[in-house]
Amino acid sequence: MDIYKLNVRIKFVIVLLGLIVIVGSLFYTDYLAKRLVEREKKLIDLYAKALETVATQETNANMAFLTETIINANTSVPVVLADGQGEPLSSKNVDIPSGLSENETNVFLKKEIAIMKGQYEPIVIEFYGMKNIIYYKDSQILIMLRYYPYIQLSAILFLSLAGYVAFNYSKKAEQSKVWVGLAKETAHQLGTPLSSLFAIRDYFKEIEPFKDDPMTEELAKDVDRLNVITARFSQIGLEGKLNNEIVSNVVEENIDYLKSRTSSYITYSMIDHTNGAEAKMNISLMGWVIENICKNAIDAMDGRGAIEINISSIKKVICIDIKDTGKGIPKNKFTSIFKPGFTTKKRGWGLGLTLVKRIVEEYHGGKVFVLNSGADKGTTFRIELKEAFLKEV
Repeated sequence: MDIYKLNVRIKFVIVLLGLIVIVGSLFYTDYLAKRLVEREKKLIDLYAKALETVATQETNANMAFLTETIINANTSVPVVLADGQGEPLSSKNVDIPSGLSENETNVFLKKEIAIMKGQYEPIVIEFYGMKNIIYYKDSQILIMLRYYPYIQLSAILFLSLAGYVAFNYSKKAEQSKVWVGLAKETAHQLGTPLSSLFAIRDYFKEIEPFKDDPMTEELAKDVDRLNVITARFSQIGLEGKLNNEIVSNVVEENIDYLKSRTSSYITYSMIDHTNGAEAKMNISLMGWVIENICKNAIDAMDGRGAIEINISSIKKVICIDIKDTGKGIPKNKFTSIFKPGFTTKKRGWGLGLTLVKRIVEEYHGGKVFVLNSGADKGTTFRIELKEAFLKEV
């Protein structure tokens, strides 16, 4: 199974389990809150009956029991007792700010009554034919129970996000070390045979009948190219020096090299709409990018087709569009083709486009992506680089 598909499935399962936990927690908390609401309502009903009984009781036989067991037992639910006109008479478990005068306390309790009216239906009780009203609202415990899941979930989401970012950062740092190590080792391994090839090249240049042979010149070009490739590998992981370069010149130089080393059934064309605009780039690494995308295009066309390169400038961004007439790429693969190991070839490591993305985005601060593609309609890759502007002297 493709490791990236497996990773996507694992992430999906983790997210699904997380959603189940979140929904389950919300439902269970809602269930507990409803049970607590019912309990508090029963407590206030009992509280109201106890007040009514104490007020109308002619003997003191049960007053102590009712007062201690029921009335004073309410230590959590905020209650305001008012007369029939809504004037506050007393309160219990209401946090009244200290230092208020009697009138200020009365105003404060009226505001509390307005809040309580919005939460629960008040309870009417009668004392000797006089109507009194009990107002109440959610206890602090109930409020905390209702909001606790959201606070808890916010904390979980924050920690999960922080963990995800930290894990991704650590993963990318580790991948970067692997890439750099692989590149350095490749450059090192190429060093010895390359030295031998330089010696062979120089030998052929000095002796007859090879020194004037066109093949010797082509061999020299390929050896020099191999040296460039080795230099590219050695630059991975280093702070690449970027210089102002004419984009069309860099592209054209690499296309000219490919022309003489690919099938005659492949045609190349390039149009520069920027009149020689410049961008900051490393010529060696950007040449690698152009070459890699073109080679992928050649493979997609099975050695027969056309590669068109258009260079344009859009809002101070240089766009290099490389279009082929190959098989095309499915839309759902536009992103995954840049991941390490992704390949449709029988032979290959699937690292080419990964290196392309790394060079363009990490070394040049640009972007590379599939602009468009269709089955048997070819593919267009776009490279975006910030346009360089020369300072006036």
